[in-house]
Amino acid sequence: MTKPKILLTRRWPRIVEERLAETYEVTLNDTDTPLGEAEMIAAMRTHDALCPTVTDKVTRAVLAAEGRRVRIVGNYGAGYEHIDLDAARAQGIAVSNTPDVLTEATADIAMTLILMAMRRAGEGERELRAGDWTGWRPTHLLGRSLDGKLLGLVGFGRIARAVANRAQAFGMKIAYHSRRAAPDMPESAYHASLDELAECADVLSLHAPGGPETRHMIDAAMLARMPAHAVLVNTGRGSLIDEAALAKALAQRSIAAAGLDVYEAEPKVNPALVDLPNVVLLPHLGSATLEARTAMGMKVADNLDCFFAGESLLDRVV
Repeated sequence: MTKPKILLTRRWPRIVEERLAETYEVTLNDTDTPLGEAEMIAAMRTHDALCPTVTDKVTRAVLAAEGRRVRIVGNYGAGYEHIDLDAARAQGIAVSNTPDVLTEATADIAMTLILMAMRRAGEGERELRAGDWTGWRPTHLLGRSLDGKLLGLVGFGRIARAVANRAQAFGMKIAYHSRRAAPDMPESAYHASLDELAECADVLSLHAPGGPETRHMIDAAMLARMPAHAVLVNTGRGSLIDEAALAKALAQRSIAAAGLDVYEAEPKVNPALVDLPNVVLLPHLGSATLEARTAMGMKVADNLDCFFAGESLLDRVV
């Protein structure tokens, strides 16, 4: 019996690639560099499954490729804004994702950014590595304690809740904004208005989905509402922030600092952000633990197994 042929657009953890190779004819991208649209269109004609990552643009042109053979897009990632879902539906192509397995890793990175920005750790490391540190002194790089500060969470799904749990261990108070109030949270913690949350939060951490509805939800007007001592953290989607407005706010010190793990035009980072001392910049490390990235790959494999066995997908998007 011929094995279904699948394409992995990037390299995955070895243990996942080995599992897939047991069941499928796997095409690996040995260069581990992003595929262009033309390369993905060609792959659509020669494979049964396309397995992209969240940085691949799976466009209408890709999904509607003439002579298409692909019947399922097994996405390596929880987010799927990079896939044209309407085109997938029109073409009868199934789409799956990998929810629930990157929560703890991403929450760890959000907490890392909060700590680094509040305690000015990025500034300190750069100073030391440059040979500019002159020694301990009482007023050097004074940051702010997390104890007693208010953490405002924008979105209150699994990752935001995991961040809240971590932050409470540091003595932070929790407030949140989402479409509806959570029944297991104190009524006073809920802010129906993002404006109100931005005005009172010492740290504002973004956990909203991407898409047109949330694009630039943090713009110049919203940044102006934040206290001058506030810190903005984003491990959600790069599109949530107007990066030009953020760079201006940071340069003018109208907010104290920011910590970013995602960017609007990844892998490009707005040049106005790069040289600012009061922003921590990480290269999209949210799910970058061996445990999380392996679990993500295994979820893709589970969904492929279900699909090719004629069973319902475990994590169907389309």
